[in-house]
Amino acid sequence: MKYKSVGIIYLVLVTLLIAGCRMSPVLVVEDAAINPPSQATQEDVGRAIVTAGQSLGWQMKEEGPGHILGTLYIRSHVAVVDVFYTTSDFSILYKDSTNLKYDGKNIHSNYNGWVQNLSNAIVTQVGNLY
Repeated sequence: MKYKSVGIIYLVLVTLLIAGCRMSPVLVVEDAAINPPSQATQEDVGRAIVTAGQSLGWQMKEEGPGHILGTLYIRSHVAVVDVFYTTSDFSILYKDSTNLKYDGKNIHSNYNGWVQNLSNAIVTQVGNLY
């Protein structure tokens, strides 16, 4: 009986370990539509994107017109994305990561949640311009 209990505990621990390391294809947000007010400039949209990212803990750095580099630090994990934008759409593309088990195609599924949250925040923030 003692060995059966140890076996069950071991099986539960292995299952939890595997579940904690879920891998998913990297989420790429491409040409997501935004609907800023007609008077909004590309600079306005850029500021809205920076505000959206910062509200979620992303460090947002303007790299040039229509391009922002976003970096998120969570414990020992780092996610880096390129955000490209115009006054009508935006894209969020994987750039780099640390401790997210990126293998060229798949990544820890938490990354996808962080990118989805960033995408949602950008749409909301741009919609709230003016």
